[in-house]
Amino acid sequence: MKLKIRLLYKLFLITLLFTNGVIIAVGVFPAINVLFVASKARVQRDLIKKQWLKWFSAIVNLHIIKDGELPEQPAIVVSNHISWLDIIVIGQYLPAYFVAKSDISSWPVIGFLSRQAGTIFIRRGDKKHILATAEKMVWLLKQNSNIIAFPEGTTTKGDEVLGFHASLFQPALLTKSTIQPIAIQYQGMAKEHAPFVGDDAFVPHLIKMLALEKIEVQLSFLPVVNTSGKNRHSVSHETRELILAQIANDPLMDIIENRA
Repeated sequence: MKLKIRLLYKLFLITLLFTNGVIIAVGVFPAINVLFVASKARVQRDLIKKQWLKWFSAIVNLHIIKDGELPEQPAIVVSNHISWLDIIVIGQYLPAYFVAKSDISSWPVIGFLSRQAGTIFIRRGDKKHILATAEKMVWLLKQNSNIIAFPEGTTTKGDEVLGFHASLFQPALLTKSTIQPIAIQYQGMAKEHAPFVGDDAFVPHLIKMLALEKIEVQLSFLPVVNTSGKNRHSVSHETRELILAQIANDPLMDIIENRA
């Protein structure tokens, strides 16, 4: 009975949060765009987005163990991908535009909020659309914005790191932007239940996450990748190896020393 009451309370809070998100998207953001110049409007929107994600984090009771340093300058942040929760975990620490698969745009409520927040949707296999996505990423990086991408292109159960799509790294090379690798590792009960894979649907998975007492996750900001004299394939490989080493609990020292 206690668990059922807790779940119903969380469902009530998440409903309020989504309602709040819609109000922000259709009312607050447009007002900010009118009242402030573009650069200041972006700062205000970023602050609101970060706070909204922190509220989301509190409702699902995320317990985040963070190590490593956040990027000191605008960067393209790349991470392994396990769940839609990854966005909540990372997004509350730094303002950024996410690169996500186009399927998310059709999710109830979340799809609308993602579009209004400026998420960059990408259609895999559509070369013309991928090119347009890369051009938008270049523009955002030139505007000193952070971009968060999941180069695997899909989610895993967290025990592996799939091959990276090297094309996502090209905008960073063109703009000489920092590449910041991140490793996400869910722990405890969340290690089994957090992965959003296969035919999982968002709403049932959200309810399953709300039913958990807490969601434990380690978020590791790894050393930035030096792009000087490198191409997108070598940078992609190096970034993946750093994340893979962290997940496998292998020492990073040899990899870091060989990056020079």
